[in-house]
Formats: sequence, C-alpha cells, structure tokens
Amino acid sequence: MVNDAFVRGVFYQLLTAAILVGGLWYLVSNTIENLSQRGMAAGFDFLGYSAGFNIVFTLIPYREGDSYLRVFQVGIANTLLVAAIGIVLATAIGLVMGLARLSTNWLIRNLARWYVEVLRNTPLLLQIIAWYFGFFNLLPVPRQSIEWGGTFFLNNRGFYFPAPVPQDGFGWTGVALGLGIVAAVAIHRWARRRLEATGRSFPSVLVGTGLVVLLPTATFLLTGSPLAWDIPALRGFNFRGGLSVPPTFCALIVALSIYTSCFIAEIVRAGIQSVSHGQTEAARALGVKPARIMRFVILPQALRVIVPPLISQYLNLTKNSSLAIAIGFPDLVSVWMNTSLNQSGRAIPIVAMTMGFYCAVSLTVSLLMNLYNRRVQITER
Repeated sequence: MVNDAFVRGVFYQLLTAAILVGGLWYLVSNTIENLSQRGMAAGFDFLGYSAGFNIVFTLIPYREGDSYLRVFQVGIANTLLVAAIGIVLATAIGLVMGLARLSTNWLIRNLARWYVEVLRNTPLLLQIIAWYFGFFNLLPVPRQSIEWGGTFFLNNRGFYFPAPVPQDGFGWTGVALGLGIVAAVAIHRWARRRLEATGRSFPSVLVGTGLVVLLPTATFLLTGSPLAWDIPALRGFNFRGGLSVPPTFCALIVALSIYTSCFIAEIVRAGIQSVSHGQTEAARALGVKPARIMRFVILPQALRVIVPPLISQYLNLTKNSSLAIAIGFPDLVSVWMNTSLNQSGRAIPIVAMTMGFYCAVSLTVSLLMNLYNRRVQITER
C-alpha cells in the first residue's frame, strides 16, 4: 500500500486537511481564551446595539439611533455606489484613451500616452488627496456656485442636481423599458443566428436601441409625462431640494476613474494590437466597411484578450475604494472598520465581516466576468 500512488495521495490530502483544521481550531480557541481573559467579547450580539453617531452621506435611510447592523448596510451601499460609478466611468475613459493610443494623429497619440504614463505611475492615494484638497475643497462657496442651466450646481459643499419625482402612471414607462430591453435582446440573438446561417446582416443594434429608447419615450408621453423634477435652489447659505453628493464623493470618483482608466487603456490597446493586421487587410480587400471590420473582425477577437485583465481592474477599483477613509468619505472601511470598531471594540467580528464583504464582491464580479469571458472564447473543435 505504501507504493500505491492513490493511497499516498489520499493519505497526504487527509494529513493536510487535519493540519489545517488543527491550526484553525488552535487559532480560534486561543483567540477566544485571550479575549475572555481581557473581558472582551467576540460575538455578533453588538449588531443590535444603537450606533449613536451620524453619517454625513447615506444612500439608504439612516438615523443616529440606528443599530450597528444598519451602519454596516450603509457602508456597503456607499461602497457599492462608488464601485459601480467608478467602473462605468473608468471603462468609458479607458476605452477612449486606449483607442487614442492607437491613433494615427501624432498629437492625440502622444497626449494619450502621457496621460497613461503619468497618472498610472502616481500613487492613487496621492491622487485622491490632490483632487480633494487641490480642487473640490477650493471650489467657490454656495452663493458663487458653478452652475449649468440653472439646474446643476458645483461648489465646495458638493455637487447638486435635480431629483426625479415619479407621479401616478410612471410605472408604465418602466414596464415599457423592460419590454424594450427584452425585445432588443431577442432581436439581437435572432440577427446573430440569421447572420451565421445566411450571411445576411440585420441592423440589430440600431433597431434594439430604437426599441429601448423610443418605446419607453412614447409610453412616457402617452401617459402624460408623469415625472416631475425637484430642482435644487439656494436658500440661505446652502442649497435645498434635489439631490447632492459631498465633495469627498466627487474627489473619490474622479481619482478612482482616472487612475483605473490608465490601466484599462493599456488593456484595450494591447487587445486590439493582438489581432493580426492581416485580418484587417483581408477584410478591407473584401470591401468590408471600417465600422463593420471593427465590430465583426477586430473586437470579437480583441475581447478574448481584454476581458481577463479587465476583471482584475474592476476588482482593484472596488478594493481601492477603501482609500476613501483618507478624505473622510463614509464608505465601509470608514464607518465600519474605523468608527464602529473604535466605539464597540469588537475588532474580530468587524474585521471578519469587512473581509467577507470584499471577498464576496470580488468573487461575484469574477464569476460574472468569467461567464462573459467563456462566451467570447474561441470554441475548439
């Protein structure tokens, strides 16, 4: 049996598992004993206690008397908001800069190059602090706000913009939007199968966009435009009404988006350059238009190279949002790992919950992007 490879493999696996379980048991029991000797608790019962502190920016309703569990939820909501907006903006900016890096125009190409080289080689924390203290904190006071059209206002207290106020019947517009999206997806899949079967194309993108835009717009107009806007207005020393985000939020979003866009730009550039130039020349020789060459020849192959490293950048942006604590934005690390931990003294459960959240987000993003990556990969036969 000693010479049996299968038996040895099972033995070593069981031995490794036993060592891991034993080590984990030792750490947990030792931690519990040390905490009990110091009169400290390690449970999660504190989640129901009143937090007793205010949070300056909340995406969900919160009051000072709410529980620590509510503080945890507020921190998660704020962090996910920053991550979602940052990912969208970083992707858009990175795509533009990546294409600019491949431009035949000398000035555009070199401006994009210096944009990437300078910003990606500067520490992100330094950029966040620079945007906050060097720009948003130096904006004019509310009475001298920078405004656009009398509805958008930017000052040293934040960015103010109109808040939508749905009226009776607005739900039908949402239903129409959902139907438009479903119809657009169905048409796109039908057009792809038709193209593969017959070689004849169909403007599915144009038709789908029309359905997603025109169908809810027509429904909105037919139902009497059931949507009002709450416009922010200056009353006293500050604006009232509408929606607003603090300058810390603005600085964090700008810094995260610009910094991450530099890496996405290089990913886009490398992905496009990975496609053999001979395929582009062959498509041109067949009379294929440049837009269709990019859509049907270059992008499908470039995405197979772009998507895997793009996943890492999305995860990095989400985790880098924890640097918000440097400028006081109430993300999860600020309100949970900092304020809540200092007040409750429950370091172990708070740290464990924070690590669990970031791990869950990372695994979820990885799963979704890997599913998409699997769809665009070449199927070997």
